Amino acid sequence: MDILKDILVVLHIICFAVVFGTTLAQLTNLKKGTAQITKGAFHGALGLLVTGLALVGMVYATGGAPNNAKIGAKTLVLLLLIVVIMVNRKKERVSGGTLGIIAGLSALNVALAVIW
Repeated sequence: MDILKDILVVLHIICFAVVFGTTLAQLTNLKKGTAQITKGAFHGALGLLVTGLALVGMVYATGGAPNNAKIGAKTLVLLLLIVVIMVNRKKERVSGGTLGIIAGLSALNVALAVIW
């Protein structure tokens, strides 16, 4: 079970890196006016949701008791992130503010995980 948990944690971190990295990569396109939400950001956010739910499920399955307040806060931030991505992913151009919101929500989710 520990190996499966470790694999899920690694996948969860990779999904964060995909969301955060593809968003930061679009910052160079802001001056050109071609910045957009990539498919990678969308898929990474969905990967965060799936791996996060799997990790929480593993805690319950092994008889543990996760910090439900922390999980709830992280899920709320993640769902907000997914909504922002979904609303803006079909647009040909997005603003720097939109990219900042996506990067900020991603960083907030990591901060919640590490600091709380």
